[in-house]
Amino acid sequence: MTATPTTPRGAVRERPRAVRGRPRSSPLASGRTAAPWLYLAPALVVLGALLVYPVCQLGLISLLKYTQAQVSGGRPTTFQGLGNYAELFGDDQFWHVLLATVVFATACVLGTLAVGCALAVLLTRVRAVPRLALMLAALGAWATPAVTGSTVWLLLFDADFGPVNRVLGLGDHSWTYGRYSAFLLVLLEVVWCSFPFVMVTVYAGIRAVPGQVLEAAALDGASQWRTWRSVLAPMLRPILVVVTVQSVIWDFKVFTQIYVMTNGGGIAGQNLVLNVYAYQKAFASSQYGLGSAIGVVMLLILLAVTLVYLRLLRRRGEEL
Repeated sequence: MTATPTTPRGAVRERPRAVRGRPRSSPLASGRTAAPWLYLAPALVVLGALLVYPVCQLGLISLLKYTQAQVSGGRPTTFQGLGNYAELFGDDQFWHVLLATVVFATACVLGTLAVGCALAVLLTRVRAVPRLALMLAALGAWATPAVTGSTVWLLLFDADFGPVNRVLGLGDHSWTYGRYSAFLLVLLEVVWCSFPFVMVTVYAGIRAVPGQVLEAAALDGASQWRTWRSVLAPMLRPILVVVTVQSVIWDFKVFTQIYVMTNGGGIAGQNLVLNVYAYQKAFASSQYGLGSAIGVVMLLILLAVTLVYLRLLRRRGEEL
């Protein structure tokens, strides 16, 4: 038998020098670190050209006095700093339009999420043929261009020939005349063309949930609503974060539906949202600097809402 060396009690065992020192990074490891960025480089270049440059130009024009006279070369372009923002924030109409945009976008996001999630759960409960029919109908609504969809909805709710008024017995009621009825009509169209994205995404997430979890909830006597609230929603929270942020961005900058269905913002601008308001200032009034300032404000609002939402989720310990 051989004696095994022991370390006296209280003595500090010395580590090998190779472990004590800081390990040197090998060329192979650095190459592995740089490889993902090399794969992403073409996409980053394209995104930089399509996003960074226009945003920089938008911010630059918002600081200039840039009207039709400057575009045509009749007058020189002058720098006026935050003058466009001061004029914008001093306009009462801007604050009314901002409030209407926030309320309208919130209603659109909530409606889109509610309809999309409900139909996603329904897809898991029906057979193959109804599921396929619902998926095809939803994808058809999603693939329809915004101009075409808005025109079809105007025909459906037309005061003279629309089938909706005949079915509901409303006579020659004009949905686009009143402010709230026009916003409601546009909201329905926005939800109709937006819910398929939420439905397909959430449905894919539900199909990835282990069946044992849903079976356990059913054995415990949980209702459909309780299963969604206590089981599915927590497990699908990362997916719901993506669809919520995406819906906020899409619905906050709605333009085509409002412009087409309310004929440019409604009677006396009663149905204006920020995107249509910026279009009117920039192109109808030829105040390109002021229109660019509205675009910058919209960009900052969307960035702030997205960052705050993600920060709140991180504080709750969610992994994003």
